[in-house]
Amino acid sequence: MAKGGNSFFAFLSGAIIGGIFGILYAPDKGSNTRDKLSYNLDKYRSKLEDIVNDLVEGKELVESEAKQEGEKIISDAKVKAEKLLDDVNGLIDQIKAN
Repeated sequence: MAKGGNSFFAFLSGAIIGGIFGILYAPDKGSNTRDKLSYNLDKYRSKLEDIVNDLVEGKELVESEAKQEGEKIISDAKVKAEKLLDDVNGLIDQIKAN
């Protein structure tokens, strides 16, 4: 299961980075591109925050070994999602600075 989680975050990271490069190399004015990128990054940040909250609030698991494994996966996912949020926030700050 952990490998699937890593694959998901690798895919998500690749999709975000690919989207950023696609927007940056689009034939549009720089200000329009920065506005689009900032909007999309804000949208992704919001979605990631929702995912993290959903994972943290998933408390209807039954007491068992499965629950312990689930909590470990949730914890790992939360750390990775927070890292992605930090990266997105950094990119937004860079865009706004330009």
